[in-house]
This record gives sequence, structure tokens and C-alpha cells, in this order.
Amino acid sequence: MTRPIRGRLALTAVVLTGAGLLVYGGLRDTLTYYRTPAEITTDQEARHTRTRLGGEVVPGSVRRDGGQTLFRLAADGHEITVRQRGVPPETFREGQGAVVEGLLGPDGVFRSDQVVVRHGNEYRPAGRESPPGAAG
Repeated sequence: MTRPIRGRLALTAVVLTGAGLLVYGGLRDTLTYYRTPAEITTDQEARHTRTRLGGEVVPGSVRRDGGQTLFRLAADGHEITVRQRGVPPETFREGQGAVVEGLLGPDGVFRSDQVVVRHGNEYRPAGRESPPGAAG
């Protein structure tokens, strides 16, 4: 292989590597991967690493305590208590999916500072019935 071809290949490799790192860095914070209550409670690293936890808000578990909201998230038959700092979004409801971000405490309570409400792709204004003939 001649010297100019090797130089071009090396330059191409450097450019592609740099582009890949930029794409990875840009996407890393936009992807919303989350773990389930069972995964969080069995992983010792979860106590030291900021993590996203997802599940359904257990009906009857939401209560306010000063500037915090306490509730339980459930998925696949496992539950975990969440202590949310601040007020969750207006769309936060019991029986609905949510993803919280934070750390698992030594007492087994997940301490969150961010809540993202998961919802379906179907929109209905509050107090409105489904259109005639629609399933739901």
C-alpha cells in the first residue's frame, strides 16, 4: 500500500471515529432507557449510579409530605417506594406509567428528582367520551 493511500485511510478512520463519538454523545442523554423495580433492587451498582426507574404508579400509594411526593412504582409483580423531591407534573396520576430518575437509597427507597409521565398515543380531552363507534 502506498503512503498517500495509508494517510487517507488513517484520516478517514479518525474522522469516522470522531463523528461516531459526537453522535453517541448527543444521543446518550436523549434516549430514555429505564430499569424495572426488580432490576433496581437486585443490582448493587444501583445504589451508586444515577438511574432511571420505570413502572406504573400504584393506585392509592400517592401522598404528599411537605415538598415531597411519595408513591410506589410497580412492574412485573415488583414494587418500589419512590420519594420525589418537588411536585410531579400535572399529568402524573395513579395507575399510569411513569419514569423517575435518581438514586436508590440504603433503605430501599428510590430518591428521585425528576418524573416523566408515560402515556399512550391516544389523546382525549378531559371529560370527553370516545366518539360513537370507537372502541375504548
